[in-house]
Amino acid sequence: MTLTPDLLLHAYSIGVFPMSEHREDDEVFWVDPKLRGIFPLDQFHISRSLAKTIRRDNYEITVNRAFAEVVEACAEREETWINEDIHTGYQELHDLGHAHSLEVWDQNRLVGGVYGVSLGAGFFGESMFSRQRDTSKIALAYLIDRLRQAGFQLCDTQFLTPHLASLGAIEISRAAYKARLQQALQHEADFSAPQLPSPRLLLQRMTQTS
Repeated sequence: MTLTPDLLLHAYSIGVFPMSEHREDDEVFWVDPKLRGIFPLDQFHISRSLAKTIRRDNYEITVNRAFAEVVEACAEREETWINEDIHTGYQELHDLGHAHSLEVWDQNRLVGGVYGVSLGAGFFGESMFSRQRDTSKIALAYLIDRLRQAGFQLCDTQFLTPHLASLGAIEISRAAYKARLQQALQHEADFSAPQLPSPRLLLQRMTQTS
């Protein structure tokens, strides 16, 4: 199956997403979870230890600088659903402005990041990675702030994990998710528009609403 940009965007518009059994698998299947993970954008939780790490300001944060590298880093694990077709399909979406990455750098080394798809006022998180302590959490904090500043209404995490739940993600029914999805698709948001905040401003904004 060829994952064209049109096919992928249609899939997200009806609430499904592609996965593969493993990295070398040639097949792709579509997933429509009975229970769906989402991040309520006003409930992201920053722990004291994470706030302390962010406040140190010893990482560089970028947006869409290294999309392919972020996807590849997310696939570098024992079990992954990112095969070659998925990687290629999302790169094409990125080239068209519908897939985005947020990167965390230590000097010139990519140490954390997250990527996903934007459609209307919905953002669909695909995967994240961390090569140093808390760097995926830092990426998520900056991501959620960006979604809020850009006017997004929905942040889909696909599944709820203990890691995501500790940061404020929740689980809702398929029907509730699709109702929120249709609402978000009636609006527009621009992922690339907001400026990256300073660590102090990020923490100020996030603690005011969490």
